[in-house]
Order: sequence, then C-alpha cells, then structure tokens
Amino acid sequence: MELRFEQEDDVHVIRALTDAAFEKMPFSNQNESAIIDALRNENGLTISLVAVKSTKVVGHIAFSPVTINGVQDDWYGLGPVSVWPEHQTQGIGRTLINNGLEKLKGLGAKGCVVLGDPDYYKQFGFACDPGLQFLSAPAAYFQRLAFVHPVPAGEVRYHSAFDGE
Repeated sequence: MELRFEQEDDVHVIRALTDAAFEKMPFSNQNESAIIDALRNENGLTISLVAVKSTKVVGHIAFSPVTINGVQDDWYGLGPVSVWPEHQTQGIGRTLINNGLEKLKGLGAKGCVVLGDPDYYKQFGFACDPGLQFLSAPAAYFQRLAFVHPVPAGEVRYHSAFDGE
C-alpha cells in the first residue's frame, strides 16, 4: 500500500469513498464529503492523504486547523478519515492516522484533536482532557494528542467548513 498526498484527480474518488464509508454510520449527518470539499475550497485542508492499493484509492484522511479560545496556535483536527467499506478492518485507517500524525509533527504542530470513539483513538495516544472543550459533542468522544507541553485549555472550534454540519 502506498500513502501519498491527494492529487487533483483524486477529488471525485475521495468524495465517493467518504460517502460510502459514512453511509451506514448512525452518528453521521452524511456531510463528510461536503466538509472535505469545503476545506479544500477554503484552503483549510492542511494535510490530505490517500492510501492506494494497486492504483486504486482505498482510503483518505484529512487534517485541518482548529482554534482554541479563538486562536489558531498550531493545533489541528483529525478527520474525516474514510476507507471503502470492503477494505475496512485491514489497518488502512490506522496507517493513515499514524502517517498523518507524523506529518503534522513534521509541520511543527503542537497537537491534534479528534471527535470519535475513545476506545479506538486511545491506541494513537489520544485522551479526553477536561481542559479542552468541544461544546457540540459529548465530552467523552472529544480527545486530544499533545505533541508539546503545556497543553492549552479552552474551547476548541473546528474550521468553518464544519459549520455546515
């Protein structure tokens, strides 16, 4: 499997695979591909990686800036992360997440937040932090991974592309 940054020709595939990956997710508003498009259109897609197997894009991950108390200070949000349903549970998402986090560190990021299953994301070092709040979701599902310390405290807001949720 090859990991690479998205290319212009990948955009339609990323949209289709994201829609397919979230189609049966009960927590989804089915707007994840629109969020990725909006991030791309608003220059808010800091990192956009695809996983390719035998020339087929099988997975995608996006990272975008977040603010803490209204300030963007090199913290980022992970997601959406998508894998075609027939390729799920093969480690593609895990590989995309690990590689993406390493690329964030390489950019000098101070940390990353994610809204997702705490049992899944703890394997990457994410943990709930009562000092960081995302008011739009239950606190147990909002987690952070700090690359440097001290960790800031306050209200986290995702890029405005997520406001269409």
